[in-house]
Amino acid sequence: MKSGETNITHSASTRDVLCFSHLRWNFVFQRPQHLMTRFAAERRVFFFEEPMFDASAPWLETYRDGGVSVAVPHLPAAQPDAARRAALRSLLLDLMATQQIDRPLCWYYTPMALEFSKGIAHAGIVFDCMDELSAFAGAPPSLLALERELLSIATIVFTGGQSLYEAKRQKHPRVYAFPSSVDVAHFARARARQAEPADQAGIPHPRLGFYGVVDERMDLDLMEAVAREREQWHQVILGPCVKIDEARLPRRPNIHYLGMKRYEDLPGYLSGWDVALLPFARNESTRYISPTKTPEYLAAGRPVVSTSITDVVRPYGRLGLVGIADRPSDFIAQIERALTTRDPGWLPRVDQFLADLSWDRTWASMRSLVDQATVRSAVSAPAPDARRIQADSEGRLAL
Repeated sequence: MKSGETNITHSASTRDVLCFSHLRWNFVFQRPQHLMTRFAAERRVFFFEEPMFDASAPWLETYRDGGVSVAVPHLPAAQPDAARRAALRSLLLDLMATQQIDRPLCWYYTPMALEFSKGIAHAGIVFDCMDELSAFAGAPPSLLALERELLSIATIVFTGGQSLYEAKRQKHPRVYAFPSSVDVAHFARARARQAEPADQAGIPHPRLGFYGVVDERMDLDLMEAVAREREQWHQVILGPCVKIDEARLPRRPNIHYLGMKRYEDLPGYLSGWDVALLPFARNESTRYISPTKTPEYLAAGRPVVSTSITDVVRPYGRLGLVGIADRPSDFIAQIERALTTRDPGWLPRVDQFLADLSWDRTWASMRSLVDQATVRSAVSAPAPDARRIQADSEGRLAL
């Protein structure tokens, strides 16, 4: 052990986490929330969101939830870029001074935060690249350049799926793939009958369900075709509509938009579905996505039908755990198969696959890798070729 390494390891393991996110804390409960709430059980976590443009003068809203301190900047809408960046940096530095945040572990979900956070003293920089944000609608033109800069200074890089890992692995010496995980016990509640949510109770069966963000990644034409061709099937859509005009959503008597739901309430809705859907479009915005809801649907014991998203095909489709189809006629055929065919071996195979997945395990592995990387960085050790955590042929994490 090199001189001082024990102290550095202890320090890296207890540093405050300063997380910069493009997703709001009280939005859909997903990867950032799962990981940051686990960090918050052992250290202070500050979750710094993108700004809200609704104020006459800059100010920082703060609140606590799940042990995490959430910081929401509020800025004037009509403000030059330089003034916006300066205001955000001032609010960040004020937060750090007020809360005595000293050399935190900086955890980035969005490279855009570099505009106002670069240069602050830190114990390490983590880039948890959960999506290819540059491919999303409305992505800022500067995002790609800022991502390159973030990759150049990051201590370690995680990706939200195998396909995204394959796209980033040559861009940093320490890249590790952590595909979507799942809280199995939470979603397995849906396997037993739950109290029917009031807004779903009157919807006839068969019910085809989806929850998540409704945006440019959704194949609205596919949803429309399924509803048109099978009027007796009812689609239940849970989640907010963002970045697309709600007027574009297919409107039929058998499509039911029930709005955003709490994470805690999802098993109650899932228990009343006959089939769970992943009706994603095949475009640049979905090229690298690894939907967290795939293992969640499976943990709930729901048959799943998806379009051919790479990180769903590999491994779920190849293992026969999820039906895969793109054309409306084929997608409908997969749903009919899920409704009418019961493979007694399917659920045991699902459980065998899920046995190796948990957010606790993902977080613990990330935490260990971060500690190792920050120790190496702090003692200026040469960076060896990284051992990359990859999904094997069955999608499990393997060192």
